[in-house]
This record gives sequence, structure tokens and C-alpha cells, in this order.
Amino acid sequence: MTNRLRAEAMARRLARTATRLGIEPTGLDLIRRAFEIGMGPRFARGLEDHHPDYLHPSRTALILMDDARVADATVLATALVTETRDPMLRPPPDELEALDRVVRLLASVPDPEEEGLAERLVSASMDARLVAVAERLDHARHLHLRDRQEWAGYHAVTCGTFAPVADRTHPALAGRITWWCTTFEERFLGS
Repeated sequence: MTNRLRAEAMARRLARTATRLGIEPTGLDLIRRAFEIGMGPRFARGLEDHHPDYLHPSRTALILMDDARVADATVLATALVTETRDPMLRPPPDELEALDRVVRLLASVPDPEEEGLAERLVSASMDARLVAVAERLDHARHLHLRDRQEWAGYHAVTCGTFAPVADRTHPALAGRITWWCTTFEERFLGS
């Protein structure tokens, strides 16, 4: 399956899942536009479809729909353009201008690299926390495919900062992060 075919299959899956959750056609259109914008930098960088970052924003939106039952198109569209790990994969601001509510929510999603992460996560809106936690969870799920030098630090921030915030945000997301923290430590960080 070529890169574009895999992306098209993911777009259809997102639309099916959103439709099952009762999202109206205008919301589906917002999700579709955000998906295209979020994939733009991935296509431009020539990421292969097996690269962990290739479908990352889509998987973040699916986590929100499948696990947290989020049916707010703005939250899902924000997830589809959120990228905290690689600044080169963030959509250009001018492409986001037409998505006004998405831009506002995206601006409130805390960047894990900035100072005071725990405080910013705790004080963020529920929608911003949902996006932040789901996005971190998807990156964490693929950590074993990254450089080993990243593992311990990424695990520590995920389990020490994001897990407690997940507990205050959504029980299913909290359960998934807790499971990942334990399992990753046992499989990859144990001595």
C-alpha cells in the first residue's frame, strides 16, 4: 500500500468512526480538512507509511474517539493537527487560519518541552487535556521504535506528569497510560 493509499484508508476510518459517534456533516468536513492539513508536513517530508510519525495525529484522534468517546469535531480536528514531538511536522500556521476554533484550542494544548508542564496541564481546559493526553499516549505507544537514548526520559515525563493528569481527565485514557507505563518499564527499562 503506498503512502497516499494508507492515508486515504485512515481518512475513511476516521470518517466512519466519527459518523458512528453521531458527528454531523459539518463536523465531518472539519475533521477531513484538519486531517489533510495535519498530513501535509508528513507528505512534504516524504515520511514512509511505516514511520511512527506518519499517521500519528490520526491515531491520536482515534484514541479520543475509540477510548474516550469524544464526539466534538473541534477537539478531534485539533488532535489531527497537534504535533508536540517534531516541530518540522507541525502544520504551518497559515494553513490553520481557516480553522478558527481549532487554532484557539491548539494554542492551549501544553507543549511538553516548555517549563511548568504539570501546572499548565492541570490548569488547561478539559478539551486541551484530552488532546494532550491522547497525543502523548500515541507517541508513547511507539517509543520502542525510537532511539533508546529517549526512552527513560520520555517514560519518566509520561508516567510522572501525564499519568496523574490523565487520572483527572478520563478513566480510559488514564488506564491506558498506566498500563503503558508499567509494561514499557518491564519490557524495555528493566535491568
